[in-house]
Amino acid sequence: MNTKKPKVAVVILAAGMGTRMNSDLPKVLHPLLGKPMVEYIFDAVRDICEDPPLVVVGNCAELVMETLGDKACYVLQEPQLGTAHAVQCAREVLRGKSDIVLVANSDFPLITAETYALLVKTHQENNSKLTLSTVVSDESRGFGRILRDSTGRIIGIVEEKAASPEQKKITEFNSNPYCFDAEWLWGALDQVEKSEVGEYYLTDLVEIAANSGQPVGSIEIEDHQESIGINNRVHLAEATKVIQQRINRKWMLEGVTMIDPDKVFIDDTVTLGKDTVLYPEVYLRGATSVGSGCQLGPSVMLENTTVGDRCKLIYAVLESAKLENDVDMGPFGHLRRGAHLDDHVHMGNFGEIKNSYLAPGVKMGHFSYIGDAHVGKNVNIGAGTITCNFDGEGKFTTEIGEDAFIGSDTMLVAPVKIGKGAKTGAGAVVTHDVPDGTTVVGVPAKELSIKKEGEQK
Repeated sequence: MNTKKPKVAVVILAAGMGTRMNSDLPKVLHPLLGKPMVEYIFDAVRDICEDPPLVVVGNCAELVMETLGDKACYVLQEPQLGTAHAVQCAREVLRGKSDIVLVANSDFPLITAETYALLVKTHQENNSKLTLSTVVSDESRGFGRILRDSTGRIIGIVEEKAASPEQKKITEFNSNPYCFDAEWLWGALDQVEKSEVGEYYLTDLVEIAANSGQPVGSIEIEDHQESIGINNRVHLAEATKVIQQRINRKWMLEGVTMIDPDKVFIDDTVTLGKDTVLYPEVYLRGATSVGSGCQLGPSVMLENTTVGDRCKLIYAVLESAKLENDVDMGPFGHLRRGAHLDDHVHMGNFGEIKNSYLAPGVKMGHFSYIGDAHVGKNVNIGAGTITCNFDGEGKFTTEIGEDAFIGSDTMLVAPVKIGKGAKTGAGAVVTHDVPDGTTVVGVPAKELSIKKEGEQK
């Protein structure tokens, strides 16, 4: 057995048209819970290869390269003449630079790091020229059949459309990925012949190896979910479900409670603290982080949002917002970009906040809108309060000093400043600054003058 640790090069095939997706977006960039499907392969092979994977691009090459950036190297396949031709395009870049070449299809995002590692380990231990992965199933999913001789030796792969009735009874299927002895691969590629449809297939290398007496190894992928390849939107939904289950299981094992895991959707990029409880219909997307001891849901959507500890959200939508600790909001609250709620802020039902800071202890009543505002500590914002921050041409700011009391249905016409401890009466339309400790009422709001007993009106 060869015990030397081999150098592995990873080639990811991502040049295909993906026509069955019926989409303007390249198939490899279709997202699975917030991340393009091809990126799951990068995560799975991270510990296998020293150098960045080489991605073979073709269809929408610039968009694929722009999305993946410097986490990969690239080679262009033009024209696109099949999988063997795609690997041939990588030959000039990789030849002489590795012992093993691992080839992965970009539309198989569910293959795990453990499976990739097992494939490489098996390939090295058996000293094979080619090692492939197979799956035994009653469902073909359009895969080619593995052909074995009477001794069990793999001698070829027959594609489903070319298989005879007898061959279609075979339940061992060609899956993904493949491992090759690098130098053997680079030479053997020239022996692949063009198919009837004008393409060169990587699977032909199995027969080429077997016919020349070269050993062909294999591993069996026991978890059939790993072998879900994505060719259409039905497959995409199937793969998304698997990713959902994996992510949710991970967080539950790390101390997060999910009342119904089938109704919780968490992007791969999200982080959660222990003892947080997620109720049904919770969607956590993008660069979202949630602290410990929170209660989210039912029906909460967070996108690129930071939530501190012990927060309670119900029937709420938060986009690019930030909550500190012990914040509660909802039901039916909406935080838009730039909303920042500090410790112990309460936001009632049917409220909306945009590009505003609410200091610790602020109480914001229901049916209110706060936009482009800075609200000081312990301010009470009555129901129906509106910051009128847009005059049709520009946005203007509102400042509310600490301990102020804003009466119900107050209109704060920005730019305007409400002083510390100031008050506005119900229905006031405030068009000018209000000094500290002053009470204003009316339309337009004016300072309230209380006559002493005996004074004439």
